[in-house]
Amino acid sequence: MANGGGGGGGSSSSSGGGGGGGGGGGSSLRMSSNIHANHLSLDASSSSSSSSSSSSSSSSSVHEPKMDALIIPMTMEVPCDSRGQRMWWAFLASSMVTFFGGLFIILLWRTLKYLWTVCCHCGGKTKVVLVFALSIGALVIYFIDSSNPIESCQNFYKDFTLQIDMAFNVFFLLYFGLRFIAANDKLWFWLEVNSVVDFFTVPPVFVSVYLNRSWLGLRFLRALRLIQFSEILQFLNILKTSNSIKLVNLLSIFISTWLTAAGFIHLVENSGDPWENFQNNQALTYWECVYLLMVTMSTVGYGDVYAKTTLGRLFMVFFILGGLAMFASYVPEIIELIGNRKKYGGSYSAVSGRKHIVVCGHITLESVSNFLKDFLHKDRDDVNVEIVFLHNISPNLELEALFKRHFTQVEFYQGSVLNPHDLARVKIESADACLILANKYCADPDAEDASNIMRVISIKNYHPKIRIITQMLQYHNKAHLLNIPSWNWKEGDDAICLAELKLGFIAQSCLAQGLSTMLANLFSMRSFIKIEEDTWQKYYLEGVSNEMYTEYLSSAFVGLSFPTVCELCFVKLKLLMIAIEYKSANRESRILINPGNHLKIQEGTLGFFIASDAKEVKRAFFYCKACHDDITDPKRIKKCGCKRLIYFEDEQPSTLSPKKKQRNGGMRNSPSSSPKLMRHDPLLIPGNDQIDNMDSNVKKYDSTGMFHWCAPKEIEKVILTRSEAAMTVLSGHVVVCIFGDVSSALIGLRNLVMPLRASNFHYHELKHIVFVGSIEYLKREWETLHNFPKVSILPGTPLSRADLRAVNINLCDMCVILSANQNNIDDTSLQDKECILASLNIKSMQFDDSIGVLQANSQGFTPPGMDRSSPDNSPVHGMLRQPSITTGVNIPIITELVNDTNVQFLDQDDDDDPDTELYLTQPFACGTAFAVSVLDSLMSATYFNDNILTLIRTLVTGGATPELEALIAEENALRGGYSTPQTLANRDRCRVAQLALLDGPFADLGDGGCYGDLFCKALKTYNMLCFGIYRLRDAHLSTPSQCTKRYVITNPPYEFELVPTDLIFCLMQFDHNAGQSRASLSHSSHSSQSSSKKSSSVHSIPSTANRQNRPKSRESRDKQNATRMNRMGQAEKKWFTDEPDNAYPRNIQIKPMSTHMANQINQYKSTSSLIPPIREVEDEC
Repeated sequence: MANGGGGGGGSSSSSGGGGGGGGGGGSSLRMSSNIHANHLSLDASSSSSSSSSSSSSSSSSVHEPKMDALIIPMTMEVPCDSRGQRMWWAFLASSMVTFFGGLFIILLWRTLKYLWTVCCHCGGKTKVVLVFALSIGALVIYFIDSSNPIESCQNFYKDFTLQIDMAFNVFFLLYFGLRFIAANDKLWFWLEVNSVVDFFTVPPVFVSVYLNRSWLGLRFLRALRLIQFSEILQFLNILKTSNSIKLVNLLSIFISTWLTAAGFIHLVENSGDPWENFQNNQALTYWECVYLLMVTMSTVGYGDVYAKTTLGRLFMVFFILGGLAMFASYVPEIIELIGNRKKYGGSYSAVSGRKHIVVCGHITLESVSNFLKDFLHKDRDDVNVEIVFLHNISPNLELEALFKRHFTQVEFYQGSVLNPHDLARVKIESADACLILANKYCADPDAEDASNIMRVISIKNYHPKIRIITQMLQYHNKAHLLNIPSWNWKEGDDAICLAELKLGFIAQSCLAQGLSTMLANLFSMRSFIKIEEDTWQKYYLEGVSNEMYTEYLSSAFVGLSFPTVCELCFVKLKLLMIAIEYKSANRESRILINPGNHLKIQEGTLGFFIASDAKEVKRAFFYCKACHDDITDPKRIKKCGCKRLIYFEDEQPSTLSPKKKQRNGGMRNSPSSSPKLMRHDPLLIPGNDQIDNMDSNVKKYDSTGMFHWCAPKEIEKVILTRSEAAMTVLSGHVVVCIFGDVSSALIGLRNLVMPLRASNFHYHELKHIVFVGSIEYLKREWETLHNFPKVSILPGTPLSRADLRAVNINLCDMCVILSANQNNIDDTSLQDKECILASLNIKSMQFDDSIGVLQANSQGFTPPGMDRSSPDNSPVHGMLRQPSITTGVNIPIITELVNDTNVQFLDQDDDDDPDTELYLTQPFACGTAFAVSVLDSLMSATYFNDNILTLIRTLVTGGATPELEALIAEENALRGGYSTPQTLANRDRCRVAQLALLDGPFADLGDGGCYGDLFCKALKTYNMLCFGIYRLRDAHLSTPSQCTKRYVITNPPYEFELVPTDLIFCLMQFDHNAGQSRASLSHSSHSSQSSSKKSSSVHSIPSTANRQNRPKSRESRDKQNATRMNRMGQAEKKWFTDEPDNAYPRNIQIKPMSTHMANQINQYKSTSSLIPPIREVEDEC
């Protein structure tokens, strides 16, 4: 057996390798026999039944193998491979697949985990947005493929849309894996909508690639991804408001449901019913199905398109229930949200090279029209600013029409400055300024101021560097602005207090009637209206066209005194310069009004001019003495080429355009914070002996030296009964008729009293103030008034003629009518009813001529400081007076109005049309009416040049400064201070006065003289700067009986003809010697105003009998003046000490004058027409 095996093995070998082959063969045979034996033992029956032919065949296959290939032995019992191929790689592959497959899964896990960590670290926004964008892309591909049959053959390598769809779905598959890994509850994740969408959209794409067939199937489910559209927009910070989020949610749900249902109908209708062998299908496009679903949801159902399949109809039965409910609820809500969407809810797009300002606050048709009329006035030649209005209420049709008329320069956005998002919409960080308008007619001024202060806080909190100009109603509320850390008036922030300026204007009218009208017209932009007829309106309107401008002075003026430059500008350049911005040695700049001849013009000095056009003011900048000295026509003064206008940084206060904002941080007119310019005159500066003799223990001024001050007084000490007031003959005083009660809003009477108690008046020049009104209301105001001297109160009502007669209203210099109840009435036409009734009541009164000022003085009833017949309180230079006024029409009255149209009721004899603008009406032109609406122009004037507001405040408030406001904010009252050279020097500032031409040194110019000659003479001789005329209304007529009303003429030309009854508005210097004697020109700020009423100036025609007695020659007058000055210099050695320590109006003391003083008075009365005033008998005499 063994040999046989070996032989067999040997015979089977054909070469030297046969041994090996035999061995191999033997081994093969052994394996074969073993397998065969095992097989036989397992299935013996099978082997016994095998045929002989099979056995022979089997044996031949075993014993006769082929030599060129290795054949795997196989029996019939184990048919593993009919071809006899080796499968070793399969066994090895199982191990390799296990190893590398597990490694791949681990690496894939780590990759997915890393990607998930990165996505979570990025907030998932990018991932979610990308998935949404790809889902919409897949939906678009579905829309494209829906035009093809439901099922069609497609080659993956040739179909571009299938390739893109495959790429999208690969990403969806990876994203599904990430979501599955991160899901805490795998079951709920498996059943959520997005997972179901992936199940029915992702696998069919892979099947399409494998089968080269495409089936639309349920790919329309990708439309359900639109439900996440609102979430995506919130991720991108696009949706922020609740209304916008709700609107997008409703739209996305509605549209996704609509498109998904249309896709299902498209599938079943184009496929047909399965049980009908898909034979009942109909060809419908996808967009026809969209149309079908819409008409079905809306219950219109035209019937042109309908479902034919059973599945389609069954779906429509259920869909119409839900679709109808959704359509009926969603569509109205969507329409409501779209309808309520803000029409002006966009964002401002800044224009390169163009500034913009933001205007907010009280935005109404009236406030906006007044603001735009002044801001966009044609006289402003440099307005390249876009105005952006921001208000939380959409404009009405009238206001919207106003915005459309100015659409090139005005935009409106709906929002609130208290919302930082709205501030970002209007680009507040790049705005040139923010202007806040106040509601002047609100019932609660404090609440309105609080709202505006909150607006300032919000804006400053968003952008601290923004410049803010805000309107405030109450003066005491300005103190709250100082609590804002980023509020800085040095950088241009300004608060325009309407009560402060309104009462300041009225107070100045008490000193020079008509001044309120002139100042209001100066900072308002008015167009020139030419009238050919020789009427008072012609001259008034010529003055109305003048405005306030600023411009740098030419280097040709450097080294000249202010009066010299002022005269040159007026005569040659036809410009009126009233003030300059002076820069002191310590680099602090401040505004000086008519500083006098002691000041020399510096390089780069900014001048304040009154002119009719900004182009005219350029003459002061272009003027060159070498080129323009011989030019007579000022229009020919242009920029010349003979010089270069170079301003050095250390010499000019600002390099900004003077018509723009001055944001150089320079100090404003602040006498208490910067050293005053002292006049180098031994007569004006106190010597050492005078300072030593100064009573330092007496407080007569406030701590800043700007206002007269007295120790606080109880209100009971200043209350007068009607009998006491009648026994005290008041004259030359100011009567303030005020309507108010316990519940009325406070007016802020301190702002009315402060200008009348300015320290540039001497004590005897102060006009006594008598308040007539409710004592309950005045008690609330008294805390701010108890530090001012010469103030009395008569409890009563301004409508009582008995109260008015008790305070001698016919002998007053001015009657002021105010009301604190004006804003408590809804009907605007009735807001001024009390003031109008009081005004008409006074004008209808009649007075007895038997009791006048002269008779009262002879009886000795006139208290100190109220002597109307004394030359010191007389008009300029000994003019005659009428004994008294016999009718109330001639009483000087100024009435405050809220509603401009009510001005027509003040004068019953005028012909003003009800639609006439306020500044064109006769009461306003005459200075007898004042409305707070004229202050609206200050907003735009302050924006273009904040120095204008400083100048106006300096003129009307008597010298209020930011330091004084901070002091009042701390104590709510003025603080007394001892008289020091520094505080007394603050008294040296000019004031407004009225100069009478009927008599005095200028009487010769009153008869047909030129205004320019008067201007030059007053400026050269007395450093008085004239800037207007207060003329009788009918002065141009030759009728014997003229109307006593006067009107204002602002800045008349040089050749303007004067008449004897004219009163001249002027800025006069402080008279240091007026408290001792007055050897030169004698005028108080309203002494001329007093003459205007009691003599020819106001309401009466003067007697000209004394005009025949002309003064002596100029030389003799000068000698007499010098003699008087020497005598009075020896008479008293005190400086600025003419005020009594205690001077109460109730404590009237008439003391005899000394013989020396009486002789002086007699001498003054007999020397010349330059009659100096008699110093009144005071307590300290």
